[in-house]
Amino acid sequence: MECHVRYEGDDDPEKCTARKLARFDLVALHRSARETPSGIVLDPHAEQALSPADRRDGDNRLVALDCSWETADAERFSLRGPHRALPFLVAANPVNYGTPFQLTTAEALAGACCVLGERDVAEALLSKFRWGHTFLELNDEPLRRYAACADSAEVVAVQSEYLAEAD
Repeated sequence: MECHVRYEGDDDPEKCTARKLARFDLVALHRSARETPSGIVLDPHAEQALSPADRRDGDNRLVALDCSWETADAERFSLRGPHRALPFLVAANPVNYGTPFQLTTAEALAGACCVLGERDVAEALLSKFRWGHTFLELNDEPLRRYAACADSAEVVAVQSEYLAEAD
């Protein structure tokens, strides 16, 4: 699984998980949408949830957008490829610990890898962070259930159970 990041550079570079992953050659950073390759785009504004079916479609490239949550509007996600939303997952990073959907770029890529059946890639990505294993522990059950789904509709059904529990 190739991991690519459209890097905006508007967050603190010392805390940027995408930059850290790039230093370890685990992701490729791209400074413009034009130079960012096509792939499955992780997009919270997407109308379809990420599912194992996306991997069966032959795509082995994930693309994430690394930008501040304050500027993460739909326009920023104008990247080539099928756009997919991550299902319900809880952040483990120190800034947003326990907050649903407020994932770092590293958490988003790792969560997507797990859903697509690439847990070893997820573990490699998260191994660079002290809190990385916590993300997999907090989300172990939902990640395994999402990975066992046939398609986006099943992922949304499983997600609905977690959202009902969260309310």
